[in-house]
Amino acid sequence: MRWRIFLLVLFLALPRLTPAANQNRFIVRSTLGLQALTQLCTLPTLGCTVVGGLDASLNQLFLLTTPSIVDPTAFLTALRATPGIVDAELDEVLSMIGGLNKVTTIPSGLSDTTLVTYYGASVWHGYVNQPAAAKVQVSQAQNMFSMTGAGIVADIDTGVDPNHPVFAGVLLQGYDFTRNQQGASEMNDLISTDFPVPPSACSGSTCPQAAIVNQQSAAILDQQSAAILDQNPKYTAFGHGTMVMGVIHLVAPQAKLLPLKAFNSDGTGYLSDILRAMYYAVQNNAKVVNMSFEFKVSSPDPELQAAINYANQLGVVCSASVGNDAQLNPSVYPAGFTTAVMGIASTSDLDTRSSFSNYGNAIVFVAAPGEAIITTYPFATYAAGWGTSFSAPFVSGGASLLVNKQPAITHSVAAAAIAHADVVGPDLGHGRLNLVLALGSLSSAPPPDFDILAAPSDASIAAGESASYTASLTPIGGFKGTVTLNCSGAPAASTCSISPSQVTLNGNDPVIASVTLATTARSFLPPTGLRRFALPLARGELLLRFCTYFLLCTLFWRLARVPRRVAVLIAALVLPIALLCTSCGSSSSTNPPPVQHGTPQGAFTIAVTGATANLNHTANIKLTVN
Repeated sequence: MRWRIFLLVLFLALPRLTPAANQNRFIVRSTLGLQALTQLCTLPTLGCTVVGGLDASLNQLFLLTTPSIVDPTAFLTALRATPGIVDAELDEVLSMIGGLNKVTTIPSGLSDTTLVTYYGASVWHGYVNQPAAAKVQVSQAQNMFSMTGAGIVADIDTGVDPNHPVFAGVLLQGYDFTRNQQGASEMNDLISTDFPVPPSACSGSTCPQAAIVNQQSAAILDQQSAAILDQNPKYTAFGHGTMVMGVIHLVAPQAKLLPLKAFNSDGTGYLSDILRAMYYAVQNNAKVVNMSFEFKVSSPDPELQAAINYANQLGVVCSASVGNDAQLNPSVYPAGFTTAVMGIASTSDLDTRSSFSNYGNAIVFVAAPGEAIITTYPFATYAAGWGTSFSAPFVSGGASLLVNKQPAITHSVAAAAIAHADVVGPDLGHGRLNLVLALGSLSSAPPPDFDILAAPSDASIAAGESASYTASLTPIGGFKGTVTLNCSGAPAASTCSISPSQVTLNGNDPVIASVTLATTARSFLPPTGLRRFALPLARGELLLRFCTYFLLCTLFWRLARVPRRVAVLIAALVLPIALLCTSCGSSSSTNPPPVQHGTPQGAFTIAVTGATANLNHTANIKLTVN
């Protein structure tokens, strides 16, 4: 026994460049930061490895690993007793699969393959015009309020088929947390030996019949491919993310879709990856987060609650499925965070509670259709799904319509609007989703904008001095964007400058810019009487006047026959006056007026303008120059 303890201590003391294959995983909240926590893990008493952060830029939540031979309970006890460690827990493997939801009768709409145009994409008629969409009044809400979805809707799921034509133009790249790489394609979970020839997209009469591909779904696939998916536990949840995304897109066709892959195709995923996905969604500007999964636990996980609260605080609307165990008020999460998440139950097209759906007003916020929901499926085809997983995205898509109407909406305001639902029976919260009622209950709000205010409103200076003002730009309704500043209306011989000339508004905080008006001192030429004795403007004019005067004097001397001395004396007296006079022989109308240089005296209105690609606002300031 002592020998084993010695080997364990020796192993923990050795430096490790890469984590071992078999490891324990821990979620740790710390105030130490990544670098200090990494150094802490090098202590022989801990012997852990910091894999990385889980909360992106917040730098407070981390994933740690230890070799599997280390007792997790003992490690957590030692770690929690370490200064700088706020809390720590074992990273669990969770599963989204389970429950009583099963494929029953395959809906006829799944064979309605006529192509129609739906907001720029060619889709099946059976997808757009299915009974579930009519029940929650998708088209009526879109047309009545001219709302087709806005903002980014994130789905934490198994990923998506990135090449499905229905998502063209609205699907964002997303992230795969199961592989730590950009993109969230669930097609990467397929093993080539399982599918020697991948199923191809079908159209019209070439489509095979619908076949069961797992407990909760029937898809239009060839029988061989369907059999592979249905019988192989590796693919128990394959296609789940693509199906959920299809429902969101059906309700909000112009919302941007952000797939976040935190689950594998077998339906399992680490809690740490779900946390990473939530923080990633918020910090990548998601406005709505859909969570079509639930975990039955005796008590809520504190880090999952912290991540969802973080999302709520930043205005993110969250919804989650309540599960498929036909239980009354079960302890399931994340739907159990009832003040921060809308828990969604399932109903039939006849507005009865689905037999498999969990229920109870303590867990259900609203219900939505969740039986035979026709939606998108990998391989550019379609499927029908059963379960609260396909009820939740109806609400998430509806939240995107609310964002379309009120861009700065918060979770609580969105939930209050969604609560305007059709009462369809007991234990289903506020009732079954009605998008027309939800949108109608929400007062219209002005689109995001900004305001500009300059101070002081008036300044008085002497010519040659400068006046200073401040321009304050304040976002309205969560406006974010770059604003270019300029000014106009400055008087002559003055300059107006703004620093900085461009500012970026973050949606919350005002930004201040400095406005400076610099004037020029005034100067004058001599009065007109003195200017008559000023030098002529050009040497050529002097020469011309001298020659002219010489000829006139000679002519006068010859004709008047005055003595030469008298003529010379007269010439000596008159010549300077004749040469220097700049206005002799000219009328007063040709004399140039006095010239004033510098900034003129007076009161002037200066316009300070802030402009974006779509918005333009101006604030006026007054400048008095004495």
